[in-house]
Amino acid sequence: MRLALAQLNPVVGDLEGNGRRILAAAHQARAAGASLLLSPELSLWGYPPRDLLLRPALIRRQGEVLEQLAADCPADLSLLVGVAEPAEGPGQPGLYNALALVERGTWRSVCRKRLLPSYDVFDERRYFRPGGAPAVLELAHGDRCWRLGLTICEDLWVVEGQGPVEVDPIGDLVSHRIDLLLNLSASPFGRQKGQVRQRLAARAAVRLGAPVVYLNQVGGNDELVFDGASFVLDGAGRPLLRLACAAEDLALWDAAAPGPAAAVAAEPDPWEQLLRVLVLGVRDYAAKCGFRRALLGLSGGIDSALVAVIAAAALGPEQVDVLRMPSPFSSAGSLDDAAALAERLGLASCTLPIAPLMEAFAASLPPALGGPPTGVTEENLQSRIRGTLLMALANQHGGLLLSTGNKSELAVGYCTLYGDMNGGLAVIGDLYKTTVFGLCDWIDGPASAPCRTALGLPPHGELIGAAIRTKPPSAELRPDQRDSDSLPDYAVLDPLLKALIEQLRTPEELVAEGADPALVARVARLLRGAEFKRRQAAPALKVSGRAFGSGWRMPIASA
Repeated sequence: MRLALAQLNPVVGDLEGNGRRILAAAHQARAAGASLLLSPELSLWGYPPRDLLLRPALIRRQGEVLEQLAADCPADLSLLVGVAEPAEGPGQPGLYNALALVERGTWRSVCRKRLLPSYDVFDERRYFRPGGAPAVLELAHGDRCWRLGLTICEDLWVVEGQGPVEVDPIGDLVSHRIDLLLNLSASPFGRQKGQVRQRLAARAAVRLGAPVVYLNQVGGNDELVFDGASFVLDGAGRPLLRLACAAEDLALWDAAAPGPAAAVAAEPDPWEQLLRVLVLGVRDYAAKCGFRRALLGLSGGIDSALVAVIAAAALGPEQVDVLRMPSPFSSAGSLDDAAALAERLGLASCTLPIAPLMEAFAASLPPALGGPPTGVTEENLQSRIRGTLLMALANQHGGLLLSTGNKSELAVGYCTLYGDMNGGLAVIGDLYKTTVFGLCDWIDGPASAPCRTALGLPPHGELIGAAIRTKPPSAELRPDQRDSDSLPDYAVLDPLLKALIEQLRTPEELVAEGADPALVARVARLLRGAEFKRRQAAPALKVSGRAFGSGWRMPIASA
C-alpha cells in the first residue's frame, strides 16, 4: 500500500479553499500511484480555527464541502481528512476533533481525538469532546487487509506524561495488532520540538511493533508557525522518510517496503530551522491577512537588521520599505550601518530626520508640563514620533508595519507603547536578545550560504555585518546611551527571564541556586510591571516554549 503524505498549508476557516488544496493533493497522489492520502489534523479548517468552530453556518458548510470533496475525489483513492464532527445529543462542547475517511463518493468519521490539550496555546476543551475508543481502520489493498491505528496529534504525547494517566491512546492500540500507526497533527514549531516528536513516535513504534507515520501541518496562522517536518519511522523507531521543514511537501511511502528507498535527509541545523520558520511566519501572516508589502524602521541596530533580513526573505526585497529616522542622538555609525544593510538587501530606503518634530513637541508641551519634556518623557517622545511616521507610511501605502522589538525588551518593559511597539506583527518578539545575536552570527557565517540561497538572500559575505553584530546595544535616545545603563547585561538577564517565563521558576528558587537576590527581585518586578504593555503589543511569532501571546494569560492588576 502506497501512502501519500500531504504536508499542507491551509488558511484558517477557508473550508472551500482548503478542500481544493486537499483535492489537488489527491490528484497528485493518485497520479503517483498512491492508494491512501493523509492530510493533517483539522485540515479542512486549518489549525487553530478557534471560535470559528462556534458558528453553526460554518459547521453546515463543512458538510457541503465534504460532500463535494467526496464527489470529486479520484475513484480509486481514499483520503483521511481532518474535520470537526458534530456530536450527537445535547450538551457542550458539541464537536469532536475527528478524521473523516473519504472514498467512493462518500465519507464517514473514523477517528475522534481522545486527548484534548488545554495548556500553552491550546484550548481544545472549549470546542471539543474527547473521543472514547481507540480507532482502527481496516483498508483492503490488493490481496491484503491493512489495519491502521489512527491518532490525532496529542494522542501521541501521552507517552511523555502530558496527558491524563488514565488515558493511553497508544497503549490501547497494542492489543489490536495494527500494521501501521498514523498520527495526523497540527503541532506548532518550537526549538528542539522536532526531536521530541521523533522520540515520542519512536517509543510508540516500539510499543506497537509497527511503523509510525507522523504528518504535521505547515504554515503560519497568526502567531503560531507550523514547521511541517513530517516523518515515517520503522517498527524499531528508525527514520525511513523525512519531509521538508517550513515548506509544503507531498511525499509517497510504500508501507510494504522493508526500509528507506533512499538516504533519509538529515534535520536542518537548529539556526536554519529558526530562520526558515520566522520567514514562513512573516510570509503567511502577510499573505493570509491581505498584505503585499511590509515596512519597518531601520536604526542600524541588530534587532531591526534581523527583521529586515527576515522580511526580505519572506516577501522579496522589492516588497519591503525601510525608514531611517535619525535624531540628534543617532550616531553616524548607526546611520551608515543602516544604509549599508539596506543596500546589501536591495531594500527601498527613505530618511526622515525627526529633530524638527522633537523641537515642535518641546515648544508645544511646556504650558502643560511646566517646562520642556525631559528624561523618560523626552525619550519616549522620540520613539512615538518614529512610531507615528511609520504608521503614516503604513496607512498611505497599505503596508504591514513590522515591529522590531525582542523578547528581552518586551519582558522587562524596555519598549515604548505607541512608539517602537507599533506594528501589526512582532517578528522577533519571542527571541531573547542573546538569541538574536546568535542567529545573526549564524546568518553571517559560511554555514548559512545554502539556506540564504534557498531563501533568495545574497549567499556570500556578511549580510547583517560585523559593525552591527558587535556594537553595544543602544536605543540612542540620549547622548552615549547603552542598554546596559538601564538593564543587566543580556547574558545575565536572559537566563533569568527564561527561568521565570518558560520554566515558571520562583525568585526564591533562583536565589537558592546562587543568583543575586537584588537582581532577581528587580527582574521579577520589571516582568510583572510590564504586563500592561504586553497586553497591547502586536502578536509575536512563537518559537519558544512559552511566548507572550495566547499561551501567556497573566493578569495586569495582581499582587
